[in-house]
Amino acid sequence: MTDTIRTLMLSKNYRAADVVANVNMTVKRGEIYGFLGPNGAGKSTVMKMLLGLVRPTGGEIELFGEKLIPGSIDHLKRIGHLIETPAFYDKMTARENLELHAEYMGYHNKESIDDALRMVQLVGVDKKPVKQFSLGMKQRLAIARAISTRPELLLLDEPINGLDPEGIQLMRGLFRRLRDEWGTSILISSHLLSEIEQIADTIGVIDGGRLVREVALDEVRSSTTDYIEISTANAALAAYVLTEKLGIERFKQVGERTLRVYDSHVPQETLSKTLILNDVPIESINRRHHTLEEYFFDMVKGGDNHAASRQAGA
Repeated sequence: MTDTIRTLMLSKNYRAADVVANVNMTVKRGEIYGFLGPNGAGKSTVMKMLLGLVRPTGGEIELFGEKLIPGSIDHLKRIGHLIETPAFYDKMTARENLELHAEYMGYHNKESIDDALRMVQLVGVDKKPVKQFSLGMKQRLAIARAISTRPELLLLDEPINGLDPEGIQLMRGLFRRLRDEWGTSILISSHLLSEIEQIADTIGVIDGGRLVREVALDEVRSSTTDYIEISTANAALAAYVLTEKLGIERFKQVGERTLRVYDSHVPQETLSKTLILNDVPIESINRRHHTLEEYFFDMVKGGDNHAASRQAGA
């Protein structure tokens, strides 16, 4: 199966500052790829390079199995996008804006405009001028415009911005439907893990312009297991006891006074008793759950990870 997007050492710098640095990412056909990272991490710049709006400083881009070269435009007809704040002709109606976009893209199936408006629930207001639309309605219209040409690939930059809870729920269902019924590949950027984890098949984490990890979300979920957290004034001694007395290898130190034990075969009572018998001063010992937030925080900060990346497993 041909990947929809592949980048190789993709880079962009401005005035010697790396905005995007050596990004190798793969978006498979028919998957939702969550592009996760803080504001300013380089997400929008990567998307602009995929669209040809920004020229890379280095590296390669493949779209639909073909290498992108300067001046390439044929692939754009196969892509729908929403990058940053959407712009419309405010005096024109919502429908007129979509019709103009379809004409510009050389797409002449008028029924697809009806479908797009229905999917984002703007039927009934489509003949109103866009200047009367709220921020959330404009965001829905932008998504309608992106899907109105039945694209094979969607690039959506923070698509839930400005949406109310009902609108967010609507978009989640829409993105899943586009993937499942149309086979659309969707690259969605966000700084909100709580949103991405509800719809993505794969997550790419970018920080400081570098792709820290690319991993299937199912692998992450299988790795967010229970652990025992130990707080102690002597973490070095506790680590020694875990290794030498209990034979535990799967643990890590978090900060100066905390250890997390991921070996489930040792009961908490045995762990506590052994530490005390070996003069480890225990402040607290509790069973906790390693959350998705902790997983990605550890990933960005360089902590140990408990899942293999998709790239490593390829």
